[in-house]
Amino acid sequence: MSTLEIKDLHVSVETDQGTKQILRGVDLTIKQGETHAIMGPNGSGKSTLAYTIAGHPKYTVESGSILLDGEEVTEMSVDERARAGLFLAMQYPVEIPGVTVQNFLRTAKTAIDGEAPAIRSWIKDVRSSMEKLRMDPAFAERNVNEGFSGGEKKRHEILQLELLKPKFAVLDETDSGLDVDALKIVSEGVNRVKEETGLGLLLITHYTRILRYIRPDHVHVFVAGKVAEQGGPELADRLEDEGYDRFLTASA
Repeated sequence: MSTLEIKDLHVSVETDQGTKQILRGVDLTIKQGETHAIMGPNGSGKSTLAYTIAGHPKYTVESGSILLDGEEVTEMSVDERARAGLFLAMQYPVEIPGVTVQNFLRTAKTAIDGEAPAIRSWIKDVRSSMEKLRMDPAFAERNVNEGFSGGEKKRHEILQLELLKPKFAVLDETDSGLDVDALKIVSEGVNRVKEETGLGLLLITHYTRILRYIRPDHVHVFVAGKVAEQGGPELADRLEDEGYDRFLTASA
């Protein structure tokens, strides 16, 4: 069973005002097949953790480790992390003019697997996944995210997840901007991938509505760059009722 371990992680970012430390000693262990939800107020470091795992150059790891099956992730390039089995679904997916969804997906699959998938079976897989996500087949010929609605962009992220089959996925506020129907479809896609592949999931969210569809095994509350409290699904329900005031007061 694969494991993603985050040990005493300290991360900073350069700002106009100088170096700002964001993560202040994060410890977290995710096993394949588990779903971990990270919740917390704005500015608590949730997205910083996501982008640090993925290898965004904006963020500097000052100390600590990110280990994938015992191998140090922070020493890997972004593409090496993807090939090792890490995946990030971004909160704001970017547009890529001039690159069709079909070509983008096949290029990504080839880069991760080390060889191009057979055309006939690949087209079948893409069409099948798009149908399950209720995506118009015409999207395969459109440029990546160009002119896509928010919901269409998020479905495209889950389409990538389903086709690339990573070991661990970080979903950074995938529920933001989704209506009820789109949220259900996207959640069903995530659950389908998890059931088929044993995906380990780190789900970052402000709200509990997505957790009604993607049930977490563990919930972690981020405050001021640290894990302030941990628990099961009942913790998310408590946060929905009480908010984060008690954590912010304690932090202050």
